[in-house]
Amino acid sequence: MTKVKTKDNYTRSLRRQRIFRTVISVMFCAISLFPFLLLVMNATRTSDAIKSGISLIPSTHFLENWRNLLEKQNGMQITLQRATLNSLAITVPGTCLSVYFSTLTAYGIHVYDFKFKKFAWAFIMAVMMVPSQISIIGFYRFMLDLGLVDTYIPLIIPTIATPTVVFFMKQYMESSLSLEMIEAARIDGSGEFHTFNTISLPIMKPAVATQAIFQFIAQWNNLFTPTILLTTDSKKTLPLFVQLLSSNQFRTDYGVVYAALFVTIIPLVVVYLILSRYIVAGVALGGVKG
Repeated sequence: MTKVKTKDNYTRSLRRQRIFRTVISVMFCAISLFPFLLLVMNATRTSDAIKSGISLIPSTHFLENWRNLLEKQNGMQITLQRATLNSLAITVPGTCLSVYFSTLTAYGIHVYDFKFKKFAWAFIMAVMMVPSQISIIGFYRFMLDLGLVDTYIPLIIPTIATPTVVFFMKQYMESSLSLEMIEAARIDGSGEFHTFNTISLPIMKPAVATQAIFQFIAQWNNLFTPTILLTTDSKKTLPLFVQLLSSNQFRTDYGVVYAALFVTIIPLVVVYLILSRYIVAGVALGGVKG
């Protein structure tokens, strides 16, 4: 009887823990989704209704807000469509360069053993701790001297050096990329870039997908650097377009602003839905291997 009671107590304890974890997970999920839900609801409301208070009940004014947005952009030097294309022209190549070259850097530090390896890793960690705002004045002067101000090059090329992505990839490689596998590929005559592109990258697919999502979101929502470097209205990105919509605080139509914000998050959701399956597949594969 004692063994049966002990087993029942253990089962009840596991059930309570499971219920507690579920409640905590649902609570954090609700907290995370609340701003997104509020944005969607406000996109369907009028400006006066938004000013009156928070509501999670959808209204029927989304099409009206959309029409007002299209009318309002006619008086501007940039349209929503053009701003979307500008953001894509910066975000897509920037994300690809950041993820690929950061993974290549982490691969070099993980696989090769060279004299200043520890110093290089410490330098990358030090750079990761420096806010970009500190170096923006010197960066702007440098771009000004090169004649690259008001172009997309300073917003794309520097993304090759992304210390946070290098750190994440390095940590992931230590647990998933075997050095014996690399040595075996070398013995079989595989070149270094061929080994990286055909062996290492497929193994790193969950990490690559994760960082691609983070980098796409960060660059898509980037407001600080484009505000400083882009001066021509026709070259501005979606966050700058939304900023132009709300530039006059006494005449801002918040229904129009939220409708524009709703449009800006659609690419983020699409990218997440496309890449999240690689993350799930990688986690499932790791669980099977374990």
